[in-house]
Amino acid sequence: MITAIYAALFGLMFVVLSIKVVAKRRQFMIGLGSNGEVSLQRAIRVHGNFAEYVPFALLLMFLAEYSGLAAHYVHTLGMVLLLGRLSHAYGVQQVKEPLKFRVFGMLLTFGVLLFSAVTILVLHWLRQAI
Repeated sequence: MITAIYAALFGLMFVVLSIKVVAKRRQFMIGLGSNGEVSLQRAIRVHGNFAEYVPFALLLMFLAEYSGLAAHYVHTLGMVLLLGRLSHAYGVQQVKEPLKFRVFGMLLTFGVLLFSAVTILVLHWLRQAI
């Protein structure tokens, strides 16, 4: 199961993002919310956005793999998603955000979601047609 490898990598990334939020909370001595601290707000959003998109992308990748998507395509999806999430995290965590990293990261993430979803539908349709 190729998707499991990427799930493990994203699990590690999730822990790193979590630690960054905890470190910012300790730095500013803020237990809940952000109290207007911009760098903490950004760390929270990087972490939250990751939590919002990555689990569903991994689920779709797994289902595409389970449906018969060739291994090299599954690896490509995993690497594209990883690059997208790294780019997004880098861009959003910057106080003076270079928007191109966020946009690039979201485009790659949306690409993985769309390609995986369409692949599942096509493979299902092909199986039904035979």
